[in-house]
Amino acid sequence: MVQDIQTRVKSLNWECIQNELDAQGFAKLSPILTKDECDYFMELYSEEEPYRTTINMTRYRFGNGEYKYFSYPLPEIIRSLRESFYPELAKTANRWLGYLKKSEQYPDNLQDFLEKCEEHEQTRPTTLILKYEKGGFNCLHQDLYGDVFFPFQIVFILNQRDKDFCGGESLLVEQIPRAQSRGHVITLEQGCALIFPTNHRPALGKKGYYKNTVRHGVSTVTSGERYGLGIIFHDSK
Repeated sequence: MVQDIQTRVKSLNWECIQNELDAQGFAKLSPILTKDECDYFMELYSEEEPYRTTINMTRYRFGNGEYKYFSYPLPEIIRSLRESFYPELAKTANRWLGYLKKSEQYPDNLQDFLEKCEEHEQTRPTTLILKYEKGGFNCLHQDLYGDVFFPFQIVFILNQRDKDFCGGESLLVEQIPRAQSRGHVITLEQGCALIFPTNHRPALGKKGYYKNTVRHGVSTVTSGERYGLGIIFHDSK
């Protein structure tokens, strides 16, 4: 399974993905996970062992739903997804730093980046699985977790839109300096993924690049249950 995941990620049209990330800040991917893999994650949701904590979103006023953070060691398929996606996204991250005239660089591989997190006492994994029932939603937010964060994260949809659930679209809102905010509504099919910014993205203006702050969320689920898998590359304090 791990080898297969690596092959699937490597075979993506990364030139096109990189261009989309530069042009609009996010990229919608064709199916990466198989139906069996999606079913595996949804079945895993009811187990206790792989998780370090469960968050009731209503309690913290994050929205209406529930999510669970995985503990280390991560399931093999998640570890493979993180390690496979990171190198290509690090290229984009470093290119974006160049656009913004920043000198720092992200390491080429995930392990070196996680060591940087550890130096800042960020050692808890942040990959999570989310469940929304009818009426569920996720308020606009950012997943930063500490001083060190990777500028991209990925969300996968684990069940079938318009069959298992309706509504529950992925939301991205860009805060444009000295202008109105811009919203994006993205629908994903089972096994598909969305790459999007964790904090901000560079946008080209008349005087060069500037930062658009980006927040993400989930619109209201109008029927059924929606499951998602969030791949976040930095660890938490």
